[in-house]
Amino acid sequence: MPDPAPKAIFLSYARDDAAAARRLAEALRSTGLEVWFDENELRGGDTWDAKIRKQIDACALFIPIISKNTEERAKGYFRLEWNLAVDQTKMLAEGVPFIAPVVIDDTKESGASVPADFLRVQWMRLPGALPTPQFVEQVKRLLDAPQKPSNRNRAAEFPRGSGPRPSS
Repeated sequence: MPDPAPKAIFLSYARDDAAAARRLAEALRSTGLEVWFDENELRGGDTWDAKIRKQIDACALFIPIISKNTEERAKGYFRLEWNLAVDQTKMLAEGVPFIAPVVIDDTKESGASVPADFLRVQWMRLPGALPTPQFVEQVKRLLDAPQKPSNRNRAAEFPRGSGPRPSS
């Protein structure tokens, strides 16, 4: 029998959003969730790059952190991570949740500099990068979603414009 699918969460963020990513990681970890957050290992190189690629390939949920900092950077390693995550969805059955964008400020979805697949799913908003119990519960729901085909969008559980948004 195959091993169960991993339940790890990969947080992808711009360097200037490291403190926000840390808050989200701590909130998720405090409930027993596994979070991959390489704050202390931001050093580049082939070994580091291979590790990041392997983690994106193996994670159960990819959370890109979107902010004015990501909007201001036309180039950044987080953009490669975002595209690797989009590529990962192409290997998943329709309806398997994988990408769950989180906005930590007033960045608007329309016109945001993100992959098109990010715009096909519901964004979670956490003003000030303050994780809420609703955010944690939504992440748990995404992780517990059936890992089989369904009529839902493959990038996340809720198609854009429907489903709950965490309150602030």
